[in-house]
Amino acid sequence: MSASQIIADAMGEELGVNISVVSTPGAGGTKAFLTAMEKPADGYTIFDGYVAPLVLQPMLGKADWSYKDFSPLWAATSNSFAIAVRKDDDRFADFPALIAYAKADPGKLRYSPGTVGALPHMVAAKAMQTSDSVAQVVPYPEIDNAVKDLRGGILDFVVINPGVYTTNKGEVRVLAVLSELDDASKTYGGAPRVADFGIELGMKGLAPMGWNWWLVRKDTPEAVVAKLRDAMGKAVNRDDVKQKLLAMGYVPLGYSPDQYDGIVGPVADNLKSGVDAIEWEKQKLESVK
Repeated sequence: MSASQIIADAMGEELGVNISVVSTPGAGGTKAFLTAMEKPADGYTIFDGYVAPLVLQPMLGKADWSYKDFSPLWAATSNSFAIAVRKDDDRFADFPALIAYAKADPGKLRYSPGTVGALPHMVAAKAMQTSDSVAQVVPYPEIDNAVKDLRGGILDFVVINPGVYTTNKGEVRVLAVLSELDDASKTYGGAPRVADFGIELGMKGLAPMGWNWWLVRKDTPEAVVAKLRDAMGKAVNRDDVKQKLLAMGYVPLGYSPDQYDGIVGPVADNLKSGVDAIEWEKQKLESVK
């Protein structure tokens, strides 16, 4: 919400108005979408279109809309996930060493992506599947609790986000950032990306990360949409806005409205491969018991 407020403040400056960000949690983000859909299509209500309610929930049959049902403004930010171990764990010099260990002893390592079945789990399972390695997944309602157990030696590695890394960077070491974006490594203190090891992640574009694209209702007047696009485009391309977002652990995206279909469209298929990877992980673990 704080990152969205930075963009909203900058966009408001371009428009000469105040833009407030309202948090509406619940139902994997679909509650916020439903609330926004009830508002008039006059441009005064903007959807902070996070990947979960925009793409993931419809893909899972938990929402009756698709990304095509909205008019895009600009892409806002992304936050990549990363695989981290204890800082003093000397078993794994790097990510390939972790993969080699997991392949040699399938199911011996224990890890947590937080909530099982959520996006971080999909990405981690896909990365492991691509490398034909498997570890025992342990669910936690909050990733912060998983990090505590990582420090205590109960877990061997965790899948974290930049916020968790910033809070715990004195206690963890990032082996690999699960993203293709160059700036993603900056949000983890310069840690290497999976691709830097020549390892294929198996998910392309925006699929293996959290991200948001600001939207309005499809029936919003074209003149209003054009005005909002112009203001947001100027806001997200300001250097001061970019630096503030990076400092918070978010990579500014800055994709324009005409890139929306080409970038968001493939995400659903990639996320489906993540769902399939979780099923592969489950079967693989059953086979090594």
